[in-house]
Amino acid sequence: MIVAPSLLSANFAHLSRDIDRLNEAGCKMLHLDIMDGNFVPNISFGSAIVKTLRPLTKMAFDVHLMISDPLKYLTDFARAGADYLTFHYEAVDDPYQVIKAIKTLGIKAGISIKPNTPVTVLEPFLPFLDLVLVMSVEPGFGGQTFMMSAVPKIRQLHALRDQFNYSYLIQVDGGINNQTVRFVKEAGCDIVVAGTYIFSHVNIKEALASLEL
Repeated sequence: MIVAPSLLSANFAHLSRDIDRLNEAGCKMLHLDIMDGNFVPNISFGSAIVKTLRPLTKMAFDVHLMISDPLKYLTDFARAGADYLTFHYEAVDDPYQVIKAIKTLGIKAGISIKPNTPVTVLEPFLPFLDLVLVMSVEPGFGGQTFMMSAVPKIRQLHALRDQFNYSYLIQVDGGINNQTVRFVKEAGCDIVVAGTYIFSHVNIKEALASLEL
């Protein structure tokens, strides 16, 4: 299982230092939360920060677009160095249009659902996706408590993938620590996003190891 630290919990006064710490720990993926203050009640950063960080690491950039009009900004984030672009099902009228646009840019396409959104709404789009992100907290802020309602969703996505031989990765984000990670691992999760838990540790390599069950 891959652990993708969330940049949202890093020290923004010393981002390059924290990127170095992740590189030294052998981290393979970085989760970048993009928030617009509209779709979610918080503002984070934009494509300029992603572009600035891209030369500092070979980690895959997993860009999570928690914004109201993702289609408008896909090209900016693709040019900035995104490897994955994940948008929210709840933010768009035509998810297939956004998936197609991401693929056209040569980027891997992901879709995310909030805690109250059922997996069933995604079924028409699953054949075309590289990643499905299950939110285990309400999106917008780090440091929230893990919601157990995410676990059956992961199981459902895992079963659908097996049944139809789909190729998407299953990701979970929110409240992940060395206790809650066991629930999502057993349910069939491939990637866990962890922010507060990772960056609150002095030794990031030990923090990563405690999640890589």
